[in-house]
Amino acid sequence: MNSYDQLGYKAVGSRDQSRVNRAPDGSIIRNRTEGHVIECDGMHAVISASMRKNETASEDYWSVGMLISISVGDGVRTIGMLHKIESDNDVWDTEGDNHMKIHVELVGEITNDAAGKPRFNGGISAYPHLGAIAHRIRSADLSAVFENSDASAVKIGTLSQNSDIPALIAIDAMISRHFAVVGTTGVGKSSTVTLLMRKIIEARPDMRILILDPHNEFSSAFPDKSIVVSDSNLDLPFWAFRLEEFVEVLFRGNDHIPAEVDILRDMIPRAKQLFKGDERTTIRRAQKDGTGITADTPLPYRMSDLVRLIDDALGKLGNGEQRSHLKSLLARINALTSDPNFRFMFSKTTIEDNLDGVLSTIFRVPANGKPITVFQLNGIPSEVVNAVVSVLCRLAFDLAVWSNSKIKTLVLCEEAHRYIPANKADGFAPTRQAIARIAKEGRKYGVSLGVVTQRPGELDETILSQCNTFVAMRLGNDIDQSIVRKAISGASRSYLNFLPSLANREAIMFGQGVNTPMRMRFVNIPQHELPANHLMEEAGSRDDNVEIPIDIGTVLHKIRFPGGGSASDSMTDIAPLGGTYVDEQPASIPQQPTSDRFDTVRQSLFSETTPLRRPSPSSGASSSPIRQKESSPAAQSSEEPQRSANSIISRFRKP
Repeated sequence: MNSYDQLGYKAVGSRDQSRVNRAPDGSIIRNRTEGHVIECDGMHAVISASMRKNETASEDYWSVGMLISISVGDGVRTIGMLHKIESDNDVWDTEGDNHMKIHVELVGEITNDAAGKPRFNGGISAYPHLGAIAHRIRSADLSAVFENSDASAVKIGTLSQNSDIPALIAIDAMISRHFAVVGTTGVGKSSTVTLLMRKIIEARPDMRILILDPHNEFSSAFPDKSIVVSDSNLDLPFWAFRLEEFVEVLFRGNDHIPAEVDILRDMIPRAKQLFKGDERTTIRRAQKDGTGITADTPLPYRMSDLVRLIDDALGKLGNGEQRSHLKSLLARINALTSDPNFRFMFSKTTIEDNLDGVLSTIFRVPANGKPITVFQLNGIPSEVVNAVVSVLCRLAFDLAVWSNSKIKTLVLCEEAHRYIPANKADGFAPTRQAIARIAKEGRKYGVSLGVVTQRPGELDETILSQCNTFVAMRLGNDIDQSIVRKAISGASRSYLNFLPSLANREAIMFGQGVNTPMRMRFVNIPQHELPANHLMEEAGSRDDNVEIPIDIGTVLHKIRFPGGGSASDSMTDIAPLGGTYVDEQPASIPQQPTSDRFDTVRQSLFSETTPLRRPSPSSGASSSPIRQKESSPAAQSSEEPQRSANSIISRFRKP
C-alpha cells in the first residue's frame, strides 16, 4: 500500500512511473522521488530527472520557481529553488523517454528538532552528494521555510507556490531597519503600501506615519486613521525654513546668486532679534555675538523687518554691484509673498510662534486615534516641493532626537526618486541630507524610512542600500532590476529572474523583515480602503454617451489660485494646521473680494507693529480649538507619553 504526504505525493522510495497514480478521492498522486543530484557547488546543484513515454503524472512536477528538497541523510534536507529546467539533448521525444536537467539555487536546510518538528536554517551544514535524491518539498517543510517566529510578525498574503501557507513579515524589523517598495506603474504598489501601513499601525500603536503623497492617492485609503494636509489647509510658516530651504523657495528651484544668499544670511538673524525685543539693543547684540541665533534657528520674524533691514542697507550704498543685489533680493521677496501659490508659508494675518501647534498636528502628538498624516504635495509648486520635503524630514528627525525617542515617526516617501535622485547634481541637497540622515541614523532614535518608487534605477543607491527589507513587484527595466539585484544575497538572486513576469499584487520579498526570500501574493483589501478610491469612483461614474458640462472659468480660477474653489475664496479662508479642519468643518468666515483680502494678508506680513501672539496660560500649548480638544485628558490614550511640544521645540532651537 502506498503512503502519501500532505500534498498528495507518493512517499520516497516509490518508483512506479508507468501510469497515473490516483488517491481514493480521484486526485493525481505525484511521485516525490523524481531526480538525483549529478552536480553541486557552494551555491547551486544540478539534478538529473526523466519522464517516461506517455507519462502524465509529473508533467507539471518540475516548474521554475518551486522549492525542492534534497535528502542528504540523518534527517537533513537541503532546500533549493528551481530556477532553470532544460532537456538533456535539446529535443523532446514524444515517442520515447526524455531526460532533463534541473538547475536549483541552494537556499538553506531543514532539520528536525527533538520533537520531530522541521526547522529551517538559512545556512548549509551538509551539501548534497552525487546521487542524492531530490523531490518536491513536503508541505510541513515548506511551512517551516517561511515560518516567522518574530513576535511582531503579521500575515500580509500567501505564498505563490502554496496559497495555504501565509506570507509573514516582522513589522519591528521592517520599520526599524527601513524598507523599500519598488515596482512599475499599475502593479499594485499603492495598494501594497496601504496594506503595510495598516498592518504597522495595528502592530505598533506608538508609531506615527507621515505619508508624502505627490499624487493625492492616499487621502481615501485611511478614512478612519488619518488626517489630510493639503495646500488649502497647510500652515508651514516661512520662518521655520532653514536658510538653504528658504533660498530654494525664494529662487524657485533655480540657481542661487551667492551675493543675495549672503545678504539673507546676515539679515535674517537680525530680523529675528528685532522681533524679540528692543530694536537698538537687539541689533547691537546681534552684531557682536548674535546671541546664538542664526539664519537656521526656527524663530519667528517679520518680513517687514527683513525688508526694512535690506532697504536701510540699500539707502547707504551708491550704484555699485551690492546695490543691484539688494534691489534684486527685494524684488524676489515681494514676488514670493504676493504669489497665492505660497500662501501655505505666508497665510497668517499675524506672525505668531505657532510652531508647536503645526508640529503637533503634522506629527500627530497626540494621535487621537488618527496616527497617519497624508501630506498632499500636488498643490504645492513643483519647484519648491523639495524644500518642503526637506523641512518635514528634518523636523521628523529633530522631534525624535529631542523627545528622547518618544515621538516615533515613519516617513513614507512616495515617488522617492523625485527627492533623492541617483544623480547628486539633481534634486535639492538639503532634502537628500535630511532623508539620508533618517536612513543612516534614524534607527537610533525611532525614526523610520519607507521608500516607494517605480524607478529604483533613478534612486540614490546609498539611501536605497540602507533599506533592509524589500518588496519588489514587477519591474521590466534592466537597470531597475540590476539595482534590486544588488540588494539581495547571492544565495537567492535567482528569485529576481521572476521580476519581469510577476502578476499584479505579487512580489518578491527579502531582507530583515522576512525569514527567507519568498514569492508571494498580497491579500485583497476592501474597496473602500483602496488608494485613490475617490478618483476611481469618479472615473466609474462617467457616461461616455453624455458630454460632461465644464465651466472653463472655474478651471482657470483653480489654475490661478490653486486650492480656491470660487471667486470668493481667499487665503484668509484657509483653516490653518491646528485648526478645526481635522475633526470638523472650519467655522464660517465673512467673505470679501479676493484682492482685498490678499492685500490684507500682505499688509500684515509687512506691518512693523504686528504683535507676537502667545497662548494664554489657561489655554495650554496652543490657542486653536483643535489643540484644546486634542489636549484634553479624555482624548489622550493612557499608553501615550505626556510631553510638551513647547519644551521639545525649545530643545532643538537651543541644544
